[in-house]
Amino acid sequence: MTDASTDIQHHNVVIIGGGNAGLSVAGRLGRYGVPDVAVIEPRENHLYQPMFSHVAGGTAPAAKATRPQASVIPKGVSWIQARVASIDPDAKTVTLTSGRSIGYGQLIVCPGIQKNWNAVPGLAEAMESPVGISNYEFEYAEKAWSVLRAVRSGTVVFTQPAGPATCAGASQKPMYLACDFWRETGVLADIRVVLVVPTPTLFGMPLIDAELERKVAEYGIEVHYDRELVEVDAAQKSIVIAGDDARTELPGAQSRLDGDGTITRETLAYDVLHAVPPQSAPDWLAESALPVAGDAGGFVEVDSLTLRHPRYPDVWALGDAAATTNSKSGGALRQQTKTLAKNLAAAVEGKPLPQVYNGYSVCPFVVSRQTVVFAEFDDRYRPKPTIPFWKGLAKERRATFIADRYVLPWVYWNLILKGLA
Repeated sequence: MTDASTDIQHHNVVIIGGGNAGLSVAGRLGRYGVPDVAVIEPRENHLYQPMFSHVAGGTAPAAKATRPQASVIPKGVSWIQARVASIDPDAKTVTLTSGRSIGYGQLIVCPGIQKNWNAVPGLAEAMESPVGISNYEFEYAEKAWSVLRAVRSGTVVFTQPAGPATCAGASQKPMYLACDFWRETGVLADIRVVLVVPTPTLFGMPLIDAELERKVAEYGIEVHYDRELVEVDAAQKSIVIAGDDARTELPGAQSRLDGDGTITRETLAYDVLHAVPPQSAPDWLAESALPVAGDAGGFVEVDSLTLRHPRYPDVWALGDAAATTNSKSGGALRQQTKTLAKNLAAAVEGKPLPQVYNGYSVCPFVVSRQTVVFAEFDDRYRPKPTIPFWKGLAKERRATFIADRYVLPWVYWNLILKGLA
C-alpha cells in the first residue's frame, strides 16, 4: 500500500531480512492471520547456511545450499528486493539505499549478522588467496573442499572468532570432516592440524567438550585455547594469534610479550588457512536508535523473553541481529519465530503477550563423515534436549548425521520457511 500524500509505501508488518528468521516468521504471521506482511531482502538467492559446513567438508554439493529467493517467499507475503540504509523508529519508517521509504505498523528486524573480514588485518586478502577458505561465506565454502581434499602434508590452521558469532562452533565442522577424509586417504599423519579457539574449552558444556576432546585426540589436532586471530600475512602465509594466557605452546612458533607483558602474541606459518571473521550487527543497524546502549556489536535491544523492543513497542527482533542472551544459531530460531509471531499477533489486537522464549539453541557438530555430536542447550549452556526419551543424543551418533545432512535440510525448505515448523 502507498500513501499518495507522502509517496511512502506502507505495510502492516515490515520484516527486514529474508533469511531463515525473516521468512519463517513471515510464514507464521500469515498462519496466525496477520495481514499485509512485507519482507525486505536484496539477495536473488536464498542460502541455507547450515549446509555450508557440509559443502566445505565435501559431504554435500554447493547446489544443496541455495535456491532462488523468489521460490521461498511464503504465499501472501510481499517481497521488496532492496537494501536497507537506515531505520527511524520514531517516524516508523525504513529507508532503502535507493532513497525510497517504507512505513510500517510493526517492524521485525532480522537482517542476520555482518562478517567483518576487514576487522583482522590481512584476513580479507588471505581469503582471496588460493589457500584461504571458510565455511562462513558461500563462495569460500565452495572453494574449501577443492583446497582441503588436495592437502597431503603441511600445516592447516582453523580459527574460531571471539565475541558474538553465528553458531561459532560451526568453524570446527570442516576441520573434523577434513581430518576424517585425510585419515581415510592415509595422509593425516603427515598433516599438522591446528585449531585456534578464544575459549578455555572447545565448547563450554562438559558433556559436549568431552566428546569433542575425544575426537580432537583421535585426529591428533593441536588445539590452542584462549587465543584469537589478530593478524594475517597472506604473502608469507602466516598468522598472529594472541591471548592473555601463555600456557599454550606452539611448536616452532615465534613468541613475544606485548609492552605491558600481559598479552602473548604468537606467529604461526600455514599452508592452508580456514578462518572465521569477527562479527557484528550490520553497520546501518548499529548506527540506528535500536541497539543496546554501549553495545559495541550494535545488536537490537530486546526483551529476551518476548523479543519485543523495550523502548519501541512496535519493534521486534530475532535471530543473529537481536541482543538476546542465547547462543546465536539457526536452531534457536524455531522457538524464537513462534514466540515473536504469537506475541506480535496478540499485540496488534491489544492482548497480553502469550509466549516466552526459553533461550534454547542447538549446534550439531559434524565430527566425522558419518557422525554428529548434537549439542542442545539454553542461554546458560545447560543441556536442553528436545527428545527427553532419547538419552545420549549428545553422544557421537550416525543417526544425528543423517538428521543433520538429509532430514533437517528437507524440513528447512519444505516446512520451516513456510512457518510450519
